[in-house]
Amino acid sequence: MVAFPSALPSITPRSPMQPDAAPTDQQHVPAPRSAEEAEIDTEQPALTEREQQILAFEQKWWKHAGSKEQAIRDTFALSSTRYYQVLNSLLDNPAALAHDPMLVGRLRRLRSTRARTRRR
Repeated sequence: MVAFPSALPSITPRSPMQPDAAPTDQQHVPAPRSAEEAEIDTEQPALTEREQQILAFEQKWWKHAGSKEQAIRDTFALSSTRYYQVLNSLLDNPAALAHDPMLVGRLRRLRSTRARTRRR
């Protein structure tokens, strides 16, 4: 029988997920954040005046598409294509959802329905 010297450190099996750091090593743990700092990060930027006007404009009911297109040009001095690009980006803005959740939810549903129809 072969005797092993007792001066060798004992070897304990490690799982592959166990870190190699020795238990005496100290790991850096960030300090807890104050409530004010946490609020600043979660606060969404407010909507601009123009974005609020676009949401108010979308609340109106339009019977004919042509009259809405003309009203977009008159009110915002934008082409209808550019207006709808701005509106689509606005629908993805959490501040818009907070501003008018019913309207933004309805417009998102309409957008997804139209997208599904186009994919068919």
